[in-house]
Amino acid sequence: MPRYAVPLLALCLFTVTFAVNLQAPLYPAYLAASGVGAMAGTLAFAAYVGGLMPTLIFLGGLSDRVGRRGPVACALLLSGAATLLLVLSPGWAELVVARVLLGVGTGLATTAGTAYMTELTGEARSRRAALLVTSATTLGFGGGALATGLSLMAQGPGFAPASFLALLAAVPVLAAACLALPRVAVRRLPLLRRPVFPAGAAPYGLAMALTWASTGVTISVLPLVLEGQGLGGWSGPVIFLALFVGFLCQPLARRLSNPRALALGLWLIPFGFAAMLAGAALPSIPLLLLGTALTSASSYGFTYLAALSEVSALAPGNRARATAGLFVYAYCGFSVPVIAAGALADGVGVVPAMAAFFIVQLAGVMALLVARRESPRRLRASQESSRMLAAGETNHR
Repeated sequence: MPRYAVPLLALCLFTVTFAVNLQAPLYPAYLAASGVGAMAGTLAFAAYVGGLMPTLIFLGGLSDRVGRRGPVACALLLSGAATLLLVLSPGWAELVVARVLLGVGTGLATTAGTAYMTELTGEARSRRAALLVTSATTLGFGGGALATGLSLMAQGPGFAPASFLALLAAVPVLAAACLALPRVAVRRLPLLRRPVFPAGAAPYGLAMALTWASTGVTISVLPLVLEGQGLGGWSGPVIFLALFVGFLCQPLARRLSNPRALALGLWLIPFGFAAMLAGAALPSIPLLLLGTALTSASSYGFTYLAALSEVSALAPGNRARATAGLFVYAYCGFSVPVIAAGALADGVGVVPAMAAFFIVQLAGVMALLVARRESPRRLRASQESSRMLAAGETNHR
C-alpha cells in the first residue's frame, strides 16, 4: 500500500468537511442581503441535511458497488461547486442550494471514506482508522468557519473571502489526486441500498443525535447572537472552538472503552450548553467559549469517536452502510432541533429559543443515561430468568 494513501485520503475528507461550514460566518450577511429572518437562516443551515439524508439512505452503500475513490472525488467536486455558487451569486436562495450540494458531498465522503480508511490501514487497526476519520472531519468542520472568520477580519466584509478562493484552488488538484489512490475490490451489489443499523448501535446513534444537536444550534444560531451583540467577528473562532476541542479530546477518547467514552460525552453536554446559554443571555464571550468547548469535547470528541468506532466494529462486512445508519441518527439531531429553534427564535427571541432547546435536550440526555444504566440489569434479569426456566425444565424431566 503506498505511503501517501492514508494521508491523502485524510486530506480529501478534511477538504470536503472544510467546505461545509466555510460560509457560516457569512450567514448574517446572506440573510441581511435577502431580507429574511432567523427561521430562514436555520432552514438554509438545515438544507445541508436535505442533501445529506437521501444520500445516506439511498447511496450509503454506493462505494461497495462502484469503489471508494469515485464517491470521494465526486464529494470534492460538489464542495467546490457549492462554494463557487456562493462566490458568483451570494444570497439566501443560493445558500440553500449550496448547502444541499454540501450535504450530498458529505454523505458520499463519510460513508466511502470510513470504509476506505479501514481498508487502507488494515482490519486489525480499525479503531485507528476511525480516529483518523474523526480527526480529519472534525478539523475540517471547524477549520472552514475559522478560515473564513480570519479572512473577513483581514480583508473586511465581502462575499469572496480568501478561504473560499483557497478551497476553489485546492478542489480540482485533490479530486485528480484522489483518483490515484489504490483500488479496492468491489462487489456485485444493488446500486441503491439502505443503511444498516447493527444490533447494539442504537445508544450510540441516539447519543450522536443529542450531542450533535448542540453543535447544530451553535453553528446556526450563535452567529446571529454574536451579530446582534456587535461581536460578529467572533463567529468564526467560536464555531472553530465548537469543533476543535473535540479533535483535541479524541486521543483521550481512544484510551477509553467505547461505552465509557460515550457516557462521558453524555455527561458533558448539559454543562456545555448551560454555559453557552448563560453566555448568550448575559452576554459573555468567556461563557460562550467555555460552553462551546465543553459541547465540542462531548459531540466531536468522546461521542463521535466512540460511536464511529463501535458501529464499525459491529458491522465489519457493511461498514459503509453502517456508517450511513449512524449518520442518519446524527444528522436528524443536527437538523430538526435547529429548525425548531429557528422557528421559535422568530417568535420569542434567540435566547428563549435556546433555553427551550436546552430543556428538551437535558430531558433526552437524562433518559438515555437512565436507559443505558437499566439495560445491563434487564439483560442480567433476562439471563437469570432463562437459567431458572432451564433448571426447572431439567428438574421436571
